[in-house]
Amino acid sequence: MNKTNPFLKKHWIDILVVAAIAALAVLFAVNVYYQFNFAKKWDLFVYYFIENDGYTRLITGMKNTALIAVFGLLIGFAIGTLIAVLRVIPPYKKLTRYAHKVCTVYVAIFRGTPIVVQLLVGYYILFPIMHVSLSPVNACIAIFGFNSGAYISEIMRGGINSVDAGQLEAARAVGLPFSVAMLKVVVPQAFKNILPTLGNEFIALVKETAVVGYVGAVDITKCFQDLGSNSYEYMIPYLVMALIYIVIVATIAALVKLMERRLARSDRHA
Repeated sequence: MNKTNPFLKKHWIDILVVAAIAALAVLFAVNVYYQFNFAKKWDLFVYYFIENDGYTRLITGMKNTALIAVFGLLIGFAIGTLIAVLRVIPPYKKLTRYAHKVCTVYVAIFRGTPIVVQLLVGYYILFPIMHVSLSPVNACIAIFGFNSGAYISEIMRGGINSVDAGQLEAARAVGLPFSVAMLKVVVPQAFKNILPTLGNEFIALVKETAVVGYVGAVDITKCFQDLGSNSYEYMIPYLVMALIYIVIVATIAALVKLMERRLARSDRHA
C-alpha cells in the first residue's frame, strides 16, 4: 500500500511556489544573459576589477565602510547613552531642565535632516568654521557618530524605561549615587533589551555609508561607481555591489542573533 510522504503532503503548495519562483528566476537570468550581452560585460568587469587592480580600491572601500560604521556606532552609543540618562532624570533642577532642552534640540536636528545633508553641512561648512581639519573618513566617522547618537538615545531611553524601577531603587538603597546606579545596574540590563534594535541601527549605518562619496571618502559604493565610470559599464559593478551589501548585512544579522542567544543562555543560567 502506497503512503504519501508526510512532508510532501503538508508542504506541496510551498514546494510548487518555490519551484515556480526558481523557474522564473532562471528564465529571467537567461533572458538578461543574452539580451544584455552579459558575457562581454562580465569580461570587461573582470579586466577592470582584477587586471586593472580595481580590487585594491574595493579593499580600501570595505575598510573605510567598516571604520565609519563601527566607530560611528561606538560614538553614537556613548552619546546616546549619555542623552538617554539625562532625559530620564526628573527635571527638578534648572540645570537638568536646560539639559533636557539641549538634548531634545540635538535629537530633533539629527533625526529631522538626511544624513547626506549632515555630511555636506558638517564637512564643508561647520568643520571649516570651527577650524577643524579632518580627513574625509574621520569627518564621516564623527558625523555618523553624532547622527547615530540621536537615534540610539531614543533606543536606549526605551531600554532604560523597560528595566524595572525597583532595580534603580535597590541600587540607590545600598548607597550608590544615581549616575553609578544608572551606568552599572540599569544600563547593562537596558543594553540586553535593546540589542536587536542596536543591531538594526548598525545595519542602517553600514547601508548609509553609501553616501560618504559626497565628501570624498572612498567606500564600497564609491569604489563601484568609479569602476563603472572607468569601464563605461555599470550593470555588473552595481550587481556585485548589491551582493556585497547583502552578504555584509546578513553576516551582521547572524552575529546579532548569536549574541542574543548567548545573552539569553546566560540569563537562564544566572
